[in-house]
Amino acid sequence: MDMTVLIVDDTEDNITVLERQVRKAGNHVVRGFTDPALALHWCEVGNPDLVFVDYIMPHVNGLEFLQRFRALPGHDDIPLVMITACGEAELRQAALEAGATEFLTRPAQPIEIVARTRNLLRLRAVTRKLADQTDWLQREVRNATGQIERRVREMLFSLGRAAEFRDPETGAHIQRMANYSRLIAERLGLSAEMRDTLLQAAPMHDIGKLGIPDEILLKPGKLTAAEFEVMKRHPMHGYEMLRHSDVPLIQAGATIALTHHEKWDGSGYPNKLAGADIPLLGRIVAVADVFDAVTSVRPYKPAWDLERSATLLREQSGKHFDPACVQAFFAAWPQVLETRETYRDPVDTNERLTKAGIARHMNVVAPLR
Repeated sequence: MDMTVLIVDDTEDNITVLERQVRKAGNHVVRGFTDPALALHWCEVGNPDLVFVDYIMPHVNGLEFLQRFRALPGHDDIPLVMITACGEAELRQAALEAGATEFLTRPAQPIEIVARTRNLLRLRAVTRKLADQTDWLQREVRNATGQIERRVREMLFSLGRAAEFRDPETGAHIQRMANYSRLIAERLGLSAEMRDTLLQAAPMHDIGKLGIPDEILLKPGKLTAAEFEVMKRHPMHGYEMLRHSDVPLIQAGATIALTHHEKWDGSGYPNKLAGADIPLLGRIVAVADVFDAVTSVRPYKPAWDLERSATLLREQSGKHFDPACVQAFFAAWPQVLETRETYRDPVDTNERLTKAGIARHMNVVAPLR
């Protein structure tokens, strides 16, 4: 392991003598500075493994050098020896308290210099090795954590797709509404971490539909009042599926599943929450989900055009939707259209849904499920 020894002394002869003794301790790189300010500047980019510094120097004395050296990032554990002809007890104490590893009084015995150098560099080598191992472990932990997070995201998306496969919708729906949700969060000023959480957790919004009977979930026409009451249970089903997890991403999914059908005016379900009592994640997803639902083909309704869909959101601002979320959605309108185009439903999917019943229900405005 290559080791670098820094010697700071305003007397060139002292540097030469000390360098000779240091080299007897091993084949080390030695850097000498007569100007302590230049030495500190070098230390800002360089990392010595051992430092010898004189005390009596012009402009910057040894104690000042020590304090400024220790303040540099990553320099708090580098061995530093103050070596000076001034051996007062008060100076020795001040140096050690400021962070000096050793304090030597000139004239120091050459054999002592060699021994101290060898021992301190051995200590430094162990410290560097431990630091390398710590960095390696941290990288391994980050890699393992990243793999776990990727698997959790894949699981969430797969579960979301499972719900979509039972519902007459498509996988593109959850991609669109998740990205719409992220755009709203961005315009609301939410952190990058929260935006990513929304993108990954929003696909879980309808996971509770796995608990809805097929004769209701797949009905091609308008639901009866009794059937709609059964359909309204899916937020609770989704919440119960997810709420027991201690993974933050799944906890967010549970919140979204439970609250994305609540309405700003308190007329939603399942708990008739109103205003800010509805968690922000649920309020955001409500806008994204409804917009995508009305602009998409369903067996119980045709797709609405963009103008009609935008009018619905504006009319329901302050009623169904949080006005701030609606405003944020339209602030991202160019990106919304881009997302809609990127994740467009396949043509054959729309044809399949049309054949499933739209032709028989062109004039039916069924409630969004």
